[in-house]
Amino acid sequence: MSEPKSPTPTPGDTYKGWLFKWTNYIKGYQRRWFVLSNGLLSYYRTQAEMGHTCRGTINLATANIAVEDSCNFVISNGGAQTYHLKASSEVERQRWITALELAKAKAVQMQAESDDSGDDFPAVSPNSGQGGDCRNTEIQSTLRTLNSKVEDLATCNDLIVKHGSALQRSLSELEGLRVAVDMGEKVKQVTERATLFRITSNAMINACRDFLSMAQSHSKRWQKALQTEREQRIRLEETLEQLAKQHNHLERAFRGATVLPPSFSNPALGNKGGVSGKADASDEDDDNEFFDAMEEPAEFITVPADPKYHRRSGSNISGISSETGTDDQSVNFDELSLASNPESPQPLELEPVRQRRTRIPDKPNYYLNLWSIMKNCIGKELSKIPMPVNFNEPLSMLQRLSEDLEYYELLDKAAKSHSSLEQMCYVAAFTVSSYSTTVHRTGKPFNPLLGETFELDRHRECGYRSLCEQVSHHPPAAAHHAFSEKGWTLRQEITLASKFRGKYLSIMPLGSIQCIFEKSNNHYSWKKVTTTVHNIIVGKLWIDQSGEIDVVNHKTGDRCHLKFAPYSYFSRDVPRKVTGVVTDKDGKAHYVLSGTWDEKMEFSKIMQSSKGENGTEGKQRTVYQTLKAKEIWRKNPLPEGAENMYYFSSLALTLNEPEEGVAPTDSRRRPDQRLMEEGHWDEANAEKQRLEEKQRSTRREREREAVKAASSPEEGGHPDTYQALWFEKMDDPVSGETLHIYKGGYWEAKEQGNWDMCPDVF
Repeated sequence: MSEPKSPTPTPGDTYKGWLFKWTNYIKGYQRRWFVLSNGLLSYYRTQAEMGHTCRGTINLATANIAVEDSCNFVISNGGAQTYHLKASSEVERQRWITALELAKAKAVQMQAESDDSGDDFPAVSPNSGQGGDCRNTEIQSTLRTLNSKVEDLATCNDLIVKHGSALQRSLSELEGLRVAVDMGEKVKQVTERATLFRITSNAMINACRDFLSMAQSHSKRWQKALQTEREQRIRLEETLEQLAKQHNHLERAFRGATVLPPSFSNPALGNKGGVSGKADASDEDDDNEFFDAMEEPAEFITVPADPKYHRRSGSNISGISSETGTDDQSVNFDELSLASNPESPQPLELEPVRQRRTRIPDKPNYYLNLWSIMKNCIGKELSKIPMPVNFNEPLSMLQRLSEDLEYYELLDKAAKSHSSLEQMCYVAAFTVSSYSTTVHRTGKPFNPLLGETFELDRHRECGYRSLCEQVSHHPPAAAHHAFSEKGWTLRQEITLASKFRGKYLSIMPLGSIQCIFEKSNNHYSWKKVTTTVHNIIVGKLWIDQSGEIDVVNHKTGDRCHLKFAPYSYFSRDVPRKVTGVVTDKDGKAHYVLSGTWDEKMEFSKIMQSSKGENGTEGKQRTVYQTLKAKEIWRKNPLPEGAENMYYFSSLALTLNEPEEGVAPTDSRRRPDQRLMEEGHWDEANAEKQRLEEKQRSTRREREREAVKAASSPEEGGHPDTYQALWFEKMDDPVSGETLHIYKGGYWEAKEQGNWDMCPDVF
């Protein structure tokens, strides 16, 4: 387990190798990969972690190195960090001791050289308790000295002016003299004044030299101090990022159950209190490794079905009997559905209306300090925070809702399905696919203005039309209606509740999504999961989706339970994992879905189910015997150069493309959004403020009119609320929910070109 023999390192070398590090009494010594570089000793769990996850670092410049025995040694920096290490042999230990001593000597030397050797002021250790006070005293003393020199220069300047004027007068008088007797006395007077002027000038020159020397001396020192502060700030940001991650893991562990793995199920070892005093805070992730709260046990296990199921007829999906013995035919949704449906329409020859754009202007690289804005917004509702466009992407929330239709083909296929269970699989895959565009999209969409709309007319290309309208401003709510000639209708009303928690932002979509298929009259409904944006303060922003979705068929009682696993630092599962089970009204499982929300989903037909062994929490997990998994959905690749275009998909690139004939309230006509897309961010910020103030004024005027109408003798009751133009709030008799449903008229108004009823939004 030791490293191959290596030569004794020199002070400039980077030294690497395996050592055993003490963690706690349960685990004892654990093998870790150590790296010694630039006076810092860092360690990782594996060599592969070197690029992204450092487990701990100690500065050798202030550390003590002590040898305990032939293989063990200790590195400590005074109590805050202590590493108890063990080498594989005495020779290996001596190599490490030599490398550490050389690195420490060099680190101390570099630290000493960082202080100006010619400085009159003593160096102050940044670790001392009164370091800040001493440094302030030093700066104040330097400023007083420099002020004194400046005062000397001012005095010398006044004297030079005074004596120079007197000398000039004497010279003028000397020119006017004619009597030889007076000449000698005047020459003597001029000589005296010239001497005074020379003395004063020399004093001025000496004072300037002293001031320049002192300024140069302290300039060097301050430049070094500034560089040191910059390096310390970078280290502090990195440390803060690590602490934020550790705090996040601890929060998750606290919220979940604390469970030891089966290998440590001995009650004598189950007591968390018995942790060694040698275990230091830098190895905190090692101590928490065995109670990862977020890695919840799977509710079910899938195993390959018995071969006998592959020899029998595998598909009763669409009421077809088959004597073929291949599982490919038994679960191929598309082929079976189309083959069993003689009334299936032939593929349409689609005629594109126009050539859609494939690029937008590249995102400008403008710097903005996020923390300077967000620090005053902790705990507030995101929709009430005035944000510059620097944090936005050039799309509105209405356009983001329309992006859910990127994989509309899944609903087209579902509409052709004869089996409600098969149809459920497609609807569930469509539900997951709507999150695939969010994985890199860290920009915030524009909050739509009240009455703003967005149409997505892909009737001739894709067979569907979509309309969104902002029906409420506080709380912000958008209604969406889409229908297809393939026989499906999608409608949703989404209200966003969001909170900024300091290190992450949680976005909780409220409201439901419904999908109705005309042919079968199947009516589905589901809700969205929580979106979390991490590393708001420091580090690279990343997005996670977590939660559970129940897709319900209100007609048949079929149900699909989808689980979006939150990212877990300790989990061995693939990130962004999604699993689901399709069951009928009696609770019998028929299909298993699995995959990731950012790449693909697969389904497997369940042939048999049974109760398996207990999980880590004592829950009995179900074992499903399934046929070979088949892919039901895969994410489309991003267009070339997407990283410079806000990571927009091919559909997203076309959403803000100008189009003729759209309503005057359409998001494409929004000026601040258009200016941002074109790269004019300063103008976009000014336009955004104008639009928001206009909206506030309109709202105040509407409220005044409503109060006036309510208080008049003819009118009674409370002030009326805003009425949407294209949607009407009503109860859905099938799902029992109240939501805004499209009442018609938009597409007819577009054909007639009559937008007189539209409000002045922009």
